[in-house]
Amino acid sequence: MSEIRLFVTTTERRAAAVLDLLSTVFEDEDYAIATMEIDEKRDVWEASVYMMANEEEQVKARLADALAAEFSDLPIGREVLPDIDWIAKSLEGLAPVRAGRFVVHGSHDRDKVKTGEIAIEIDAGQAFGTGHHGTTAGCLEMLASATNARRYRNVLDLGTGSGVLAIAARKLLHVPVLATDIDPVATRVAADNARRNGVVAGLTFATAPGFHSTAFRTHGPFDLIIANILARPLMKMAPQLVAHLAPGGSVILSGILAEQRWKVLAAYNGQNLKHVRTIWRNGWVTICLTK
Repeated sequence: MSEIRLFVTTTERRAAAVLDLLSTVFEDEDYAIATMEIDEKRDVWEASVYMMANEEEQVKARLADALAAEFSDLPIGREVLPDIDWIAKSLEGLAPVRAGRFVVHGSHDRDKVKTGEIAIEIDAGQAFGTGHHGTTAGCLEMLASATNARRYRNVLDLGTGSGVLAIAARKLLHVPVLATDIDPVATRVAADNARRNGVVAGLTFATAPGFHSTAFRTHGPFDLIIANILARPLMKMAPQLVAHLAPGGSVILSGILAEQRWKVLAAYNGQNLKHVRTIWRNGWVTICLTK
């Protein structure tokens, strides 16, 4: 099935405002949104939302409603995207990524793992998280450093994507790990990656669209929660996330742009969590807090 991009064309400033609006409208759903520069000299930008063809009609109606108040002058453009596995294509030939004690590599780079490194093999696929993005690498580095300070007994990887962080936690800590995602494809891919890495026992995968899922009550509370998602949903879910954190537990949060960090910190400080450390990578931050 084809993928569709609906977009508006405007200035950089207004495109950023449209992106904020789309983030609010689609924040709890699995639609990718983005801005991109078209012409630097003329200040031409596009703000887009991506969906499958069978979702286009309802997404377009919601997009038009969202734009009506402030951006009614912007016509909605449409592009049918070619059926190409862009993730696999963009990651061809990428070198292994090292973060803390971890090295994340593709199957073609198994021979590049050094003695003493914790190797995680992840090939390009249908789920986010190969270690090359600043958020994933930041979480791996934070995980390695956080475990130097204390022992953890029960871990949650919220929004597991490819499963790389859940696999890393299980390999490093040898404790029970629950890995959840709202996307059943991601859950399946993550479970496949765990088997590829020889991690089966002690690692549970569940498709969970929200904290009302029984998986959290069954396996929690957790004394370490890793959530590499996006800033806005992280702030929105702060009370529920912290409610599943054991006394004295820690959280590792990422998917946060540098300029968003203060809002995220405020949301979790409001839940009586204390900031421990922030890691910066390529414009993204990873934050560790304790309860």
